[in-house]
Amino acid sequence: MVTLADVARYAGVSSSTVSYALSGKRPISDETRNRIERAIADLGYHPHAGARALAGKRSHIIALVVPLHTEVYVPTMMEIAIAVTVAAREHGYDVLLLTNDEGPEGVRRVAASGLADGVILMDVTLDDDRIAVLRAQGTPAALIGLPGDPSGLSCVDHDFATAGALCADHLADLGHRDIAFIGYSSGVYRRHAGYAERTLNGFRERALRRGLRFLHRPCEGTYESTAGTLARIIADRPDTTGFVVQNEGAIGPLLSLLRAGGRTVPEDTSVIAICPEPLAEQHSPRLTAVTGPKKELGQVAVEQVMARITAAAGGGQPEDALLLIAPELVIRESTAPVAR
Repeated sequence: MVTLADVARYAGVSSSTVSYALSGKRPISDETRNRIERAIADLGYHPHAGARALAGKRSHIIALVVPLHTEVYVPTMMEIAIAVTVAAREHGYDVLLLTNDEGPEGVRRVAASGLADGVILMDVTLDDDRIAVLRAQGTPAALIGLPGDPSGLSCVDHDFATAGALCADHLADLGHRDIAFIGYSSGVYRRHAGYAERTLNGFRERALRRGLRFLHRPCEGTYESTAGTLARIIADRPDTTGFVVQNEGAIGPLLSLLRAGGRTVPEDTSVIAICPEPLAEQHSPRLTAVTGPKKELGQVAVEQVMARITAAAGGGQPEDALLLIAPELVIRESTAPVAR
């Protein structure tokens, strides 16, 4: 690994002179600066993040806290993480990945070290205890998710309440009156994951308004758990003709179990999913689904955290921002008017 001392020896100057050239704290001659720049280019030197933070008050690093547990759909999380990385590079920033199992202590460690200029949190819960750390330390941050109290924050997320409402409206418009909502595991609701609770609340409010009979059943997303969930739904509401699924793992098993039980989709039973578009397209029948762009979440989050970093560097007060991206209902082959 090339060091600052290597650059100094190559250019025939002192290490302090190289440091001054990088930080701009002291004037140096054009000839000396040119020698240092040639040495940096020839040797492929990259300043250490900690040294850059000390010299220029910025590390040019954004910390991204990603969820890596069994309750999230990993392809979606990775698509967002890639979008953050690409957008950050357009601003000359690198991305440091943290896992959410580090909790508030991980956020506190990164914020206090000065290693990152800003933080982006994913998998935000309604009462997320990491947010208090960011507020206390004044760390420039953006959230991909919506907490219960978004004041003083920059947040971007899908409008999950509207997504739930779209599902209820679509099935009601097709004449369905008995609907089952298959959600995530009980643990997701116990930790108050915003995307799960807001979707369910949006569905519930619209279903009540449309006069639907409905029930909600959590599901682990495995074949066995989906089979148990479906059996309980049929036992409790044998007249159920519509299913809303917000659990990517349960979609395939549910379709298989309905076929095995003699319920044809969509002739006998309609299924609508809240899931990424590629997942909706890969099933047979192709799924009617409510979806939203994932890349946009990452791009907007980077713009938000960069605005807060810039405001903090200038001594200004960053503006709060809350952007909910509207979902889209795409009607495919898995929903139809209720059989009479």
